[in-house]
Amino acid sequence: MAIAELLDSSSVFIPLEASGKEEIIRAMIGGLEQSGCLTDKAAYLEAVLNREQTGSTGIGFGVAIPHGKSKGVSRAGIAFARLSRPADWASLDGQPVQAVFMIAVPEAAEGNEHLKILIALSRKLIDDQFRSSLLQVRAAAELNLLLETI
Repeated sequence: MAIAELLDSSSVFIPLEASGKEEIIRAMIGGLEQSGCLTDKAAYLEAVLNREQTGSTGIGFGVAIPHGKSKGVSRAGIAFARLSRPADWASLDGQPVQAVFMIAVPEAAEGNEHLKILIALSRKLIDDQFRSSLLQVRAAAELNLLLETI
């Protein structure tokens, strides 16, 4: 599974102007809907917000990875946002978030596809150089090149 293949330019926000976690999540879900990943935006939003209530998806290092497995998702997809200003996400390290990856996976997906995507992203996100490069991208094409290393 190539992470870059799950990303569509309509679900890349560089920068994203938003004032809080839920506004960020809603904007990114809009991008996933535009990319054709979602058939039911409300169902996917509910799945993501429910997941956020079970524990923060702010993994630390200034990054959050909200995600959801939902019947409102027609095919797996990823959205990305580099925030115009850091946002509180109740992250594990207590630091605000600057970059957000959102993962959408169909409820009927075999196995743990979302976990495989999470693990692949997380492995790269612990690398300082990768995170630094991530925060420097200015366009979807640059992001795709960076993600091809995953």
